[in-house]
Amino acid sequence: MSGEVVLTDDGALAIVELTHPGKYNAMSRAMWRQLAQVFGAIQAGARWRCVLLRGADGHFCSGGDIAEYPDFRFDRERLRGFHEDEVWGGLQAVIDCDVPIVAAIAGHCMGAGIEMASACDIRVAADNAKFGAPIAKLGFPMAPREAALVAGALGEATAREMLLEAAVLGAPEMQRRGFLNATVPVEELMAHARTRAERMAALSPQAARLNKQTLRALKRPQAQDGSAQAAMQLIVESAYDYADSPGHREGIEAFLAKRPARFQ
Repeated sequence: MSGEVVLTDDGALAIVELTHPGKYNAMSRAMWRQLAQVFGAIQAGARWRCVLLRGADGHFCSGGDIAEYPDFRFDRERLRGFHEDEVWGGLQAVIDCDVPIVAAIAGHCMGAGIEMASACDIRVAADNAKFGAPIAKLGFPMAPREAALVAGALGEATAREMLLEAAVLGAPEMQRRGFLNATVPVEELMAHARTRAERMAALSPQAARLNKQTLRALKRPQAQDGSAQAAMQLIVESAYDYADSPGHREGIEAFLAKRPARFQ
């Protein structure tokens, strides 16, 4: 079995589970392709208000499935295709998803795991979670797009520590460094993550999507003339197109009427 990325429809929540028995949910090549398909389906759908990403059997993800590596890693073009098409294809689908994503992290969160967590919006971890990317022990670096994603979420100092020292850090330290939003006892992780996901699912889906689009745009390279002002102007051009939308009207009208908003 090469593992699976399983999507479960749970009302307003989309539950995405990484499962690879016996390998702490290590990502196989098939799983990277499935990740892209699953998040593409979530992005295309309209019924989900939040995504909960988790791993099976007490672990998030231990990295890549190293047993597959001899089949392709020693050929330049096949290695490039793996990272640029399969791995980045999966990660890009997570990044491009306009639905808020909560990562619930327990146990191992290494390499591929920390890359996927870096692509999520909210990260909560069990107190037994361990984070790192000790691939220097395997003799190869992190691919450029993946390194940029991780460094952006971790901060450059922590990224350098993980990549250059093969450092492995615990959840409390990762929260102190700003990577995690919360650390809870392992037995409370799923309840805590679900509560946060349900709280987001009750809010305006339009506001969530637009906020994610804006935050994503702010991370893009600057406009062609190189100025931050021009880059911001590109964002501002369409920033207020929601003015006459039903969701916008409902939120304001519900507040003024002192009733809960009913977002569609």
